[in-house]
Amino acid sequence: MAKGKRIWRAGAIVLAGALLTGAGSAWWHAAHWEPADGSYPVQGAWVDDRHDTRAVLALAEGGEGGTPLVRFVYATASSGASGRNDRFAEERERAGRSGLPFGAVHVFDPCVPADRQSANFVTLVPRDSALLPPAVRLDALGDDCPRPVRAAEVESELVTFLNQIEAHAGRRAVLAPSEAFEAAYGFGARSKRALWLGQDREEPAYAGGDWAIWTANSALRLDQLEEPVGWLVMRHEPGGETG
Repeated sequence: MAKGKRIWRAGAIVLAGALLTGAGSAWWHAAHWEPADGSYPVQGAWVDDRHDTRAVLALAEGGEGGTPLVRFVYATASSGASGRNDRFAEERERAGRSGLPFGAVHVFDPCVPADRQSANFVTLVPRDSALLPPAVRLDALGDDCPRPVRAAEVESELVTFLNQIEAHAGRRAVLAPSEAFEAAYGFGARSKRALWLGQDREEPAYAGGDWAIWTANSALRLDQLEEPVGWLVMRHEPGGETG
């Protein structure tokens, strides 16, 4: 009986080791997966408040011989009415010195009036035709606000916000709705703006699936960076209008 228990325990240890090895291999593959260059030649990165200014420098000059690791970069500049990336100006400057196309992301807060959010954005992001079109991350829902906000109010404030930042930027924004936001409001599919959609390792099909930018890996790890980045694909060369 004791011998049988020892055999069972040994088998369990071997099985556990195999499962851990398999899980570790799957995690490594997921963390390092990038779309094929041949199918998606225009690839870039999205950095946010987890990253310092060295991240943009590494993306711009961290390749072989000081070449860029990416074809373009987006950085989160502002969030809601008061969230600010105080490194944005330096990140923009570093990308500009390397000739790397660079754009700003605002994280929209449905709980906050549009005027306060657009004021936050335009304070940080200059009117500059060299920038990529501004992108607006749409993730939070009005139902989750301290005072729930009806869908019609969310859309009204969002349209106001978009009109304000587009007047500042001199071009239409790119909308980046999450699948949950799009399921709740359907705004992306109706907006007639370029879409930035996200789904790890598979092209997204929500909002009609007609994306201009795709977050293909939401947490790609690069040897040159301490923190993972959002790994992006763009349908066309950066520098002009997307979509």
